Amino acid sequence: MKKNRYFLCLLLCGAMLYYAVPQLSVTAPGQKGIFSIAWLAFALMVIAGNLTGILYSPKKAVQKLQTNRSKRKSRMFH
Repeated sequence: MKKNRYFLCLLLCGAMLYYAVPQLSVTAPGQKGIFSIAWLAFALMVIAGNLTGILYSPKKAVQKLQTNRSKRKSRMFH
């Protein structure tokens, strides 16, 4: 369920980048250039965060295995 949300956020971020990058001028002097660089940096952070969520989310089978192991260990000490 969470992976669907991550994919949706990546898709929306890609659409925003597709629309905004041609209009941003990184080499412009003053506030316009600073805004462009900051906007692109935040967009890259969003992409990195969502990719991290997709790639490093624990699998359901591994979670079940770990919970079963912890239950077994606790039963052994009773």
